[in-house]
Amino acid sequence: MSRVGKNPVEVPSGVELKIDGNVVSAKGKLGELSFAATDDVNITLDEGKVTVTPANDSKRARSMWGTARSRVQNLVTGVSEGYTKNLEINGVGYRAAVQGNTLNLQLGYSHDVLFPIPEGITIKCEKPTAVAVSGIDKQKVGQVAAVIRGYRPPEPYKGKGVKYSDEVILRKEGKKK
Repeated sequence: MSRVGKNPVEVPSGVELKIDGNVVSAKGKLGELSFAATDDVNITLDEGKVTVTPANDSKRARSMWGTARSRVQNLVTGVSEGYTKNLEINGVGYRAAVQGNTLNLQLGYSHDVLFPIPEGITIKCEKPTAVAVSGIDKQKVGQVAAVIRGYRPPEPYKGKGVKYSDEVILRKEGKKK
């Protein structure tokens, strides 16, 4: 029994939700998103609450129940509030700057890493060592942040590299004499 799927999704004021068969589309102050659910779940909207139920008693239907509910919740939150991932850059000479439509990263390589900013994503650099990735699609924001982190993941000895702001790096002890 899904604990996540049982809870209904509250639709806040200012968000317009349409359900057309298994396609759920949300429109809010930040933009528009849609999600196509599988035939294994039934999605209904009544009195400002979205309820997701499994269509039958198969294992796949029960698996998709919580997933579909989470996807609908992410749509509603995305168009009303948006999502942000914060990255920190640690290391001597490591920095980032937004130049037009690209993110310029200096990460200790012999060349600058130029990352083209995808459509629907905004990247801000308040400080040269802090990068904020934001947008309305949770999956896209997380993917862009993961790609940027992947250019120089944090190493365990000094913690140099690009890390999430809430990430804890387990440090290793250096070699002994």
